[in-house]
Amino acid sequence: MSQPDYSVVLRGIIDKFRSGEIPEAVALSMFPIPNIPAAKWSLLNRTLMFLSGTEDARGIKQWNTAGRRVKRGVRAFRIFAPRFSKREDKESREEKQVLTGFLLVPVFRIQDTEGEPLDYEAVQVPDFPLLEVAQVWGISVKAVPGNFRYYGYYSEGKREIALASPEESVFFHELTHAGHDRIVPLKPGQDWKQEIVAELGAAVLCRLVGKRAENLGQHYRYIEKYAVKARKAVPQACLEVFSDVEKVLGLILAGVSAVSKSTVTAAG
Repeated sequence: MSQPDYSVVLRGIIDKFRSGEIPEAVALSMFPIPNIPAAKWSLLNRTLMFLSGTEDARGIKQWNTAGRRVKRGVRAFRIFAPRFSKREDKESREEKQVLTGFLLVPVFRIQDTEGEPLDYEAVQVPDFPLLEVAQVWGISVKAVPGNFRYYGYYSEGKREIALASPEESVFFHELTHAGHDRIVPLKPGQDWKQEIVAELGAAVLCRLVGKRAENLGQHYRYIEKYAVKARKAVPQACLEVFSDVEKVLGLILAGVSAVSKSTVTAAG
């Protein structure tokens, strides 16, 4: 099998920039699953991994060590590995390791393997209130191991919510992001308006489902952080996004109504 050259891989990356997939993939790549080989990869290689539709990829030997084997007929994608050679320093006459280029190394997605379950696959999604709304919107919700750097994310491209926390407020935050995305396409990264919409919406949803107000201080601190970044007072920042929050909450409640009607129809 011929080895693809760098230009093919790089052209693929450029095409992803044009399609708008790169910013999201880079954002997700910043928070890899801990304790897997890819967690030690470069950001470029982790981005290539997410663009290939997976959060865990390894070489054949690494999968075999983990008790899994690559399925027949599946294709690898490739990541960059540095290539070093020994050269003598002209002044010191000492041998040194010098970076001379890169190799393209084949790796396989976890989806293309079978065998022993991995530790992080045992993480379960709690039975959250409003979980059915995400299902109505065609958004999958999964649990992922946390690494204390994030609590969850919503991926527009993958149509999924990933949660590293059992807190309802984290799910509500990401669900509000998903609802906001149905009104206007979300910008890449943590835009202050989008984050305040999501956290204010989460605070309201917590109250609607009867969650106690003990987390209101946490919601306020989160909103304050992004208001400061936008150089606005918290009340001003909230007022500027109130219209979007109202629209998103309306969508979520409409989703609840749709689920209720389908349940009644099925029962009848």
